[in-house]
Amino acid sequence: MYIVHPDETYGRPSAATIGFFDGVHRGHHHLFGQLRKAAAARGLDTLAVTFGEHPRQTLAADYRPHLLTTKDEKLALLDKEELDACAVLRFDKELAALTAREFMERYLRDRLGVRCLVIGYDHHFGSSRGEGFVQYAAYGRELGIDVVRATALEWGGVTVSSSAVRRFLSAGNVEMARVCLGRAYELTGTVVHGREVGRSLGYPTANLRPDSADKMLPAAGVYAARIEPAEDGSGLPAEGVRAMVNVGCRPTIDDGEELTIEAHLFDFAGDLYGRRLRLLFERRLREERRFPSLDALRRQLDTDAARTLELTAP
Repeated sequence: MYIVHPDETYGRPSAATIGFFDGVHRGHHHLFGQLRKAAAARGLDTLAVTFGEHPRQTLAADYRPHLLTTKDEKLALLDKEELDACAVLRFDKELAALTAREFMERYLRDRLGVRCLVIGYDHHFGSSRGEGFVQYAAYGRELGIDVVRATALEWGGVTVSSSAVRRFLSAGNVEMARVCLGRAYELTGTVVHGREVGRSLGYPTANLRPDSADKMLPAAGVYAARIEPAEDGSGLPAEGVRAMVNVGCRPTIDDGEELTIEAHLFDFAGDLYGRRLRLLFERRLREERRFPSLDALRRQLDTDAARTLELTAP
């Protein structure tokens, strides 16, 4: 997939679709399938048009997104969608001020060679937020762009969208998040030093500091997961190992204010400090709660560990 950077043009006539594409989930895959079909019928290239930063960060400086994928993760996933190119635009105040028609003319037609635009079922763009498919189709007729409306994807009784994935993660429902994504939700970060209380309980943990502060965390709780190496030299097998993960503030041990991500790895005892790991959430075991004593916490960890091994058995 060819990457068209913000100040570049794309010289080949194309069929395009626009979106932030956070998560690159099954709904996006469904959209790209419709894009490929429209492009093939017209003899055009396929082009995804996206943005390097979340549009709301430009419109509201204090907005902090809860991203499902970082920019690099998103581009890596888009690369698997069998598209010819991806244009990564810079969403600045100048672009935000453009009307839909101006955007279609200046960016889509003149800069990117778009001849067919496949619009997501609920997608809107341009400074005139009240406009929609009817107006886009009319502008397209004026500009020589064939505008096509895409259909939504329903999976498991849910209309698949980035918002739906976030709702599931907010509730700790990583199973349904996986249904929508088509893969386990993942988080990449570096192992840092912690207080090593887990070691005294018989469950030493790797404390993960996420690469991106904007990456969304699932709800506080204990999860069955897998840990894979995100770089060479960690000592972990390429296929990863099973892990029991706590996301939360450790109310039994701490004052309940510092958020941590702690993973106890099964069948691995190497030194991981400073290593980058990829955490894949498989199942939620329980919510986080305060225990009356460390002994009570240890007994619960024994139960959680047995359940993790059961749920993640090969």
